[in-house]
Amino acid sequence: MASPDNASPDPIREAKAYQASLLAALGDDDPAEAQASTPARIRALVRDAGPDLRTRPEAGEWSVLECIGHVVDGELVSSGRYRWILAHDEPELIGYDQDRWVDRLGHGEDDVEELLDLFEALRRVNLALWRRTPVSERSRFGIHRERGPESYELTFRLIAGHDRVHLDQADRALAAVRRGRSTTASR
Repeated sequence: MASPDNASPDPIREAKAYQASLLAALGDDDPAEAQASTPARIRALVRDAGPDLRTRPEAGEWSVLECIGHVVDGELVSSGRYRWILAHDEPELIGYDQDRWVDRLGHGEDDVEELLDLFEALRRVNLALWRRTPVSERSRFGIHRERGPESYELTFRLIAGHDRVHLDQADRALAAVRRGRSTTASR
């Protein structure tokens, strides 16, 4: 969930706008370099959050850990999408309800080291897949249920922007938690 002051387009109802927002977050940066930097950024965020890692800034908003859990979910789902796109002809790409996954999979209670281990392993193999895939094969595409045709290259760029969007969200969540605590302490 995005906080109201930084709400991003709804991934289902505003699918094309959501896709555009993820690409804008990446900009002209190399998606492989952006993705390669994410594990260190997540580990730094976990260290910085300390005891505030699991604290939601407000009811209905994600904690730092829940934002990280969502980034991991995105990597897990993209891992399958990459492989379906490369191995099959125009496969259907199933969407998922991000709020439902965070809630029903209990990301607020995740073991952070297990989550990071999973993310880092998936990211490592996905970057290796990108490097070894011929440029000519990166235009292969699948049909996303909400967004229509998406190539391997587009999907790879989207996940790089997705990392940035949701880790920025985690930064905002942590800042809000700390602002809330300092406001409460000064009363």
